[in-house]
Amino acid sequence: MINYIGYTFKVLPKEPATEILIAQLGAAGFESFVENEDGVTAYIQEIDWNVGILSNIQILNSDEFEINYKQEVIEQTNWNSEWEKNFEQIHVDNLVSIRAPFHENPNLKYDIVIEPKMSFGTGHHETTHMMVQHLLSMDLTNKKTLDMGCGTGILAIFAEMKGAQPIDAIDIDTWCYENSIENVERNNCEHISVFEGDASLLVDKKYDLIIANINRNILLNDMDSYMNCLKNEGIILFSGFYKEDIPIIDTEVSKYGLTLDTIIKRNNWVALKYLK
Repeated sequence: MINYIGYTFKVLPKEPATEILIAQLGAAGFESFVENEDGVTAYIQEIDWNVGILSNIQILNSDEFEINYKQEVIEQTNWNSEWEKNFEQIHVDNLVSIRAPFHENPNLKYDIVIEPKMSFGTGHHETTHMMVQHLLSMDLTNKKTLDMGCGTGILAIFAEMKGAQPIDAIDIDTWCYENSIENVERNNCEHISVFEGDASLLVDKKYDLIIANINRNILLNDMDSYMNCLKNEGIILFSGFYKEDIPIIDTEVSKYGLTLDTIIKRNNWVALKYLK
């Protein structure tokens, strides 16, 4: 059983310090974040944690903000009760509802039901929300699709609702792999295959659409793999980083001849659409 270490940060003033804190924690290996009115709770797998994990989080030493925190071990069996206390229904552009099984169906055009457990991707975070917006604007009929770093499986599920098939959903984390399988079944999806692993699984694969909502450093590291499995005239959606990161992402992607088509911004986060 994999345990997580949870750090609950109280941040004054909350913005823009919380955004900066999340970015720095993400670079240090934290993989899930739940924002609240006082700041944010960040989670990292216990096997990836070390006693000096916060030593390079520069904002903690800033005189501009007051940041206090506490940490605890989050056991797998405790997570459901934790997120159920705080998980609120999300609506995207009044067309897509993202909700837990205990929420009432608001009867929008698309209804996604997930139980996120420890997995990233509930629609609450800006990056997931923007990826849903990108997918809303696209015709996905019969598009062979990859959801890389699938988290809860939410984007793969929505892609199928929009007509994409077949779909591969991949995540390196066991929590996410198992959670995606559960959510795929919960939403009665028939064209999604879920795999546990990383970009090494992409050998000899070809896709019309690639969705990658992942940490910036992982995107850059695996860029060659993504580009090699994107079909001609394919589309790739990138998110998981800040607007300040656009130049480094764009420089890397342009090496492969892709063109930046659309940028969606939400707070300081961005989601980019590239055309091949």
